[in-house]
Amino acid sequence: MSSSVKISSSSLFLFALMVVLNACQPWDSPSSVASPLPTLTPSSPPTPTVIWFPPSATPTPKVFLTPTSTPQMNPGLGAVLFTDDFSDDELWDTATSDQGSAIITHNALTLAVQPGIYLQSMRREAVLTDFYAEITARLNLCRGSDNYGIIVRAAGNSFYRFVLSCNGMVHAERVKSGVRLVISEPVPSGDAPPGAPGEVRIGLWAAGSEMRLFLNDRFQFSVIEKTFPSGGFGVFARSTGDTPVTVIFSDLSVRAVVLTP
Repeated sequence: MSSSVKISSSSLFLFALMVVLNACQPWDSPSSVASPLPTLTPSSPPTPTVIWFPPSATPTPKVFLTPTSTPQMNPGLGAVLFTDDFSDDELWDTATSDQGSAIITHNALTLAVQPGIYLQSMRREAVLTDFYAEITARLNLCRGSDNYGIIVRAAGNSFYRFVLSCNGMVHAERVKSGVRLVISEPVPSGDAPPGAPGEVRIGLWAAGSEMRLFLNDRFQFSVIEKTFPSGGFGVFARSTGDTPVTVIFSDLSVRAVVLTP
């Protein structure tokens, strides 16, 4: 037996109305759904970068002056006039007494004086005008203000004397007819031996009225003096205290000085 379902007209009407209402609702697709806005977090101020090795300032270039050469203090050196190895005692004034002695032995001239005594020895037949002379002095006994040195442009008891003291001072004197005048005040020198034992190479450059003293090839001072234009060469030693003085001179060399205008 067959069965049938009877649907009333009112039921059909309600069903159709529901379909229509559902069709009118909006359709939400995934692409049409708005995404939530991100939350903005305030950012912190940027941390400054530490520069461990900052660039140094560019220095201003310095201007260096080109140094000029040291002027030659003994110009015009010419031919060797003579040398003396002190092997001939006929070339020097020698003497011996209770007060002192000047003797030549072992290729040297030794001046030995008692307390308070002055003694000089001149080289015979040596008359010099413009010249450069060098001689070595070795001190055996010398102290304080005791002194020694060289004599130049001598005529009788008039001459120039360049003095080294055993306290390290140097100066120059003019002796005219026995009257002494200091023409260069005493100054300290690191080249003058401060007493015995000691050794120094003494040099004197003379041209015209100018004379320059050298010790161990180093310039010391200059004097201008017109009184004596030429004369003899010698050495001396002097005791100023209560002890003897002994100085040994050797290796004399004398050259001409020729200056061009």
